[in-house]
Amino acid sequence: MHVAQISVRISDINYGNHVGNDSILSIIHEARMQLLATWGYTELDAGGNSLIMGDVMIAYKGEGFYGDILTVKIYAVEIEERSFDLLYDITTNRQGRETPIAHAKTGMVCFDYKERKITTIKEALKNRLKVY
Repeated sequence: MHVAQISVRISDINYGNHVGNDSILSIIHEARMQLLATWGYTELDAGGNSLIMGDVMIAYKGEGFYGDILTVKIYAVEIEERSFDLLYDITTNRQGRETPIAHAKTGMVCFDYKERKITTIKEALKNRLKVY
């Protein structure tokens, strides 16, 4: 599991005065980038693979507000020949209690941008993911 801490910015707030649904997608993208960076990777070079998002699912559990510090826990599951899933558990701490904000899943696919096709996952990336 990787843990990222992300502050809710004013640009994340919608007309309902809470974190917008589109901002949750940006927040999990930032958390994923932080995870990759801890390994010295990027989405264009993750252990010899480039990554694209094949699908996303977000289940909203509570409201996030401006100034909240979100804790995003990331887990890797379903590591296959060409893809894997990342699960995100997003919470914040309110009055000493962990408060759920959202759960998400991204289906990540290994992609060769030069050939413009899906490719197999390299061992370096697979080995990193197995730890999570």
